[in-house]
Order: sequence, then C-alpha cells, then structure tokens
Amino acid sequence: MAPSTKPAATGKKPAGKTQRSAIADVVAREYTIHLHKRVHGVAFKKRAPKAIKEIKAFAEKAMGTKDVRLDPQLNKKVWEAGIKGVPYRLRVRISRKRNDEEGAKEKLYSYVQAVNVKDPKGLHTTIVEDN
Repeated sequence: MAPSTKPAATGKKPAGKTQRSAIADVVAREYTIHLHKRVHGVAFKKRAPKAIKEIKAFAEKAMGTKDVRLDPQLNKKVWEAGIKGVPYRLRVRISRKRNDEEGAKEKLYSYVQAVNVKDPKGLHTTIVEDN
C-alpha cells in the first residue's frame, strides 16, 4: 500500500484562522428562511418535520450554538397548512441568549420565533433590539 498523503493530525487549529467566541454576543436577528428549496424533493409525509429540522440547522449555523429552541407558535406556523403544505419562505427572529440553567452544557442557546410579515420574499437580514 502507498503511504497516505494526508498530514498527521496534531490537534492544533489551522494557522491563520482565529476562533471567535460568541459568549459576549447576546443578539437578535431577523432572517428569511427559504424553506421551499430546503424541502424540495422530500416526500409529502415528511415535509413539515424536515422543515422543522432545517430551521434548527439554519439557526445553529447562523448563531453558532448547538442548543436551538423553537417557539411553539413557529411550529404552528410551519404546520398551519398540514404536513405537506410547508410555506415557501418563513421570516424568523433568532435570539442568542445566555443559558442560566444549572449544569448547562452550552453557555448560550438560540431561540427561534416566527415573525408575521405579509410577504417575506426579498427581505434582508436585520439586527433587532431584543426586549
């Protein structure tokens, strides 16, 4: 067998890339999630559950937190038209908050809420002052 051309794992971070901490960033942003492209080709009976998973994945990536919590009203909004009638686009407010629970694994969590807008198409990401 030929020797591997892959460099040995040293456990160090790649040079030039600095890890940015999200600890101080308690922020809320509004995003438009294009659900139609995320559930394209998914079987009808799996569309709404897949949409919920995709919203969680989007929030995890956007906010950099593993702990993502969804508002019950958001769940209702996705399921409004049944399991196969997922909205094409969804406007959501994702808030990164501090986790004050005892023995929490993560220091921060993301809370995702639905925002009522007439037409979410074409709306850009905005930073929101959270109350």
